[in-house]
Amino acid sequence: MKYKFSLLILVIVTVLTAGCGKSESPQKKILKETFGKFEGKTVDIYTLSNKNGIKIKITNYGGIVTSIKLPDKNGSIDDVATGCSTLDEYVKNNGYYGCIAGRYANRIGNGEFTLDNIKYTLPKNNGNNCLHGGVKGFNRVIWDAEPLTGEGFEALKLTYLSKDGEEGFPGNLDVTVTYTLTNDNEFRIDYTATTDKATVVNLTNHTYWNLAGEASGDVLNHELMINADAFTPIDSNSIPTGEIRPVENTPMDFRKAKKIGKDIEADYDQLKLCRGYDHNYVLNKNENSDMNMAAAVYEPASGRYIEVYTTEPGVQFYSANFLFDNTGKSGKGYAPRHAFCLETQHYPDSPNKPEFPSVVLRPGEIYKTATVHKFSVR
Repeated sequence: MKYKFSLLILVIVTVLTAGCGKSESPQKKILKETFGKFEGKTVDIYTLSNKNGIKIKITNYGGIVTSIKLPDKNGSIDDVATGCSTLDEYVKNNGYYGCIAGRYANRIGNGEFTLDNIKYTLPKNNGNNCLHGGVKGFNRVIWDAEPLTGEGFEALKLTYLSKDGEEGFPGNLDVTVTYTLTNDNEFRIDYTATTDKATVVNLTNHTYWNLAGEASGDVLNHELMINADAFTPIDSNSIPTGEIRPVENTPMDFRKAKKIGKDIEADYDQLKLCRGYDHNYVLNKNENSDMNMAAAVYEPASGRYIEVYTTEPGVQFYSANFLFDNTGKSGKGYAPRHAFCLETQHYPDSPNKPEFPSVVLRPGEIYKTATVHKFSVR
């Protein structure tokens, strides 16, 4: 009888202890730190992390991904995202490091377009073009930030209201961009937007990658595959001509993985126009899914490997031909071809190219796209 009574007490104590432990267990929180001030407002930086040692830092100024720390094949951790050390440096820099590019990512020729018989004039901040939304695009505003956590993921939800007429674009555009890092080593970016007036929208993330580690030198030995049978050739102003040209038998062909540097100096008109690659690729469609394989990149020395999937019809491959930065995060500085970008998006100058997939968003519609980066080692 004494044994049974002692056992009952033990069970009760165990249950109560377990209950108390559960109720007192602190909810996991995403690290939030002050990054500086911009236009009198405090700017924060958030760290997403997973159980495998991956850490991604994002600031609500411009939605900039400031750091992506990935393990290599030996377990060593390096930052593979090119960028700046401080908020002030990001504010002064014009390289679009890691930012949300919009309201219209990439170029709009002549800084103008016509929609529903109304002509809209935009800032010309790239020669005669409007680039990445104008002088003060989404990369130069403070976004409202909301950290999110759940089973197997950490996320940062950013929202911004781009007012009617901002940088010349029509309509009040309500934008949400959510960055999510999972324990499956996936970095997902979801974009949604709604408008109260017909407008054009094209959003992307502008991370500059170097899988050997930022400031480790050029990326010409990275092996790149782009899942595209065609690309959109450009004119001398980097505006698509409207042609959809096959990549076959050209230096633009990345359907089978090859080194970025293999053909970059080839005697080819398109490469000469921008000192390397800065072109939109027309992605092959997956008939069984809205998510298409866009690209894959492998860095042999580190073994780091990234696969990129997207719902977007195109990806802009940029070999950082005009990257000049004497500082950089590590103080070593960056030079041309020390990084690369894979910007998933609609085609450049689509508002002026009715033959391209439409970028028009109307009231009652929802702009919705997603891109996923899958990290691994080989």
